[in-house]
Amino acid sequence: MDRTSGSVVRVIADVASIPAADWDRIANPPGMPFDPFVSHAFLRALEDAGTVRRETGWLPHHLCLEDDGRLVGVMPLYVKGHSKGEYIFDYGWADAYERAGGQYYPKLQGAVPFTPVPGRRLLVEPGPEAADRERMLLAGAIEIAKRNGFSSLHLTFLTEPEWTRAGAAGLLQRTDKQFHWANAGYASFDAFLETLSSRKRKNIRKERAQAVASGLVIEHITGSAIAEHHWDAFFEFYMDTGSRKWGRPYLNREFFSRLGATMPERCLLVMARRGDSYVAGALNLIGGDCLYGRYWGTTEPAPFLHFEICYYQAIDYAIRHGLARVEAGAQGEHKLARGYMPTPTYSVHWIADAGFRKAVARYLDDERRYMDQEREALSAYGPYKRLSADEVAD
Repeated sequence: MDRTSGSVVRVIADVASIPAADWDRIANPPGMPFDPFVSHAFLRALEDAGTVRRETGWLPHHLCLEDDGRLVGVMPLYVKGHSKGEYIFDYGWADAYERAGGQYYPKLQGAVPFTPVPGRRLLVEPGPEAADRERMLLAGAIEIAKRNGFSSLHLTFLTEPEWTRAGAAGLLQRTDKQFHWANAGYASFDAFLETLSSRKRKNIRKERAQAVASGLVIEHITGSAIAEHHWDAFFEFYMDTGSRKWGRPYLNREFFSRLGATMPERCLLVMARRGDSYVAGALNLIGGDCLYGRYWGTTEPAPFLHFEICYYQAIDYAIRHGLARVEAGAQGEHKLARGYMPTPTYSVHWIADAGFRKAVARYLDDERRYMDQEREALSAYGPYKRLSADEVAD
């Protein structure tokens, strides 16, 4: 659609239109930590399983940037008929715009569907032309929104450098928070515990003991060891949690089979077993430097089992495998007491209507200040030991 010298931005209707090797060469280039969520296999599993399509309100509209016929940039992009499954919510904006007589939907969403995980959204080859290619992808997405009369474009959970550059290009900037655990080079889980205050350390040990006190056995299952009966059990847990939290879970059973078939080495199931039966489990995806906690559920609630399977087992795995951090998903201030500290997340927004854009910009100015204050206040309640004046001086 847009041409600059030998460059062209075009739209594809599904990620399968691009060979996996070409997409992944850009989405996960050598020298960068692997991000499973922007990989060809993950995005295609969503589409092939039918969870991402026009009927679900996620119509693929991916951008491809080509330079003299060679693919040099891609952007996962969707035409959205609602704001579900995004985790950086704009329901209030939609309501205000429609009450004023506008039509907020459809809109454009640059994101990984149903996945509140920070990562690159303007995917370009590293090198001296990377910044220009980012701008071309961004300009291409805005042009699509303009030509189709869409109300807005939203890039959610992008990286801070992308957020900064997009802000400089005129997009509205928004921040939020998640709780992430950082690996300070711990030799073991006990070494991590030693950095916590005495009370927090004792609480965690007590919670871990009580979680399995009834005789539950915790298993880590990954790679070729994951069989369909594991996915069957996990899907039951996922459906139970999803039905209670969201009303209707976003993903179907086929998605998990496709995920296990195409990227098993990136999947980690942490499962709790009683005898021969699984009663709880969590799915994590393994990145190049991070363990990403995604979904969890149980058919046999037990005290602190959620914390054990989702948070403590994830920390233990990250330590043993030398991963830099654990990202345990959206929300959850209860994670703070378990060593997960408030971390900013970023999004940018282009809004077509000038008057509405000004109103949203004012709101976001106030919201960013509030989020900065909130993260600072929450950090003060973290579980880690406070250094004495002498220790600080040393």
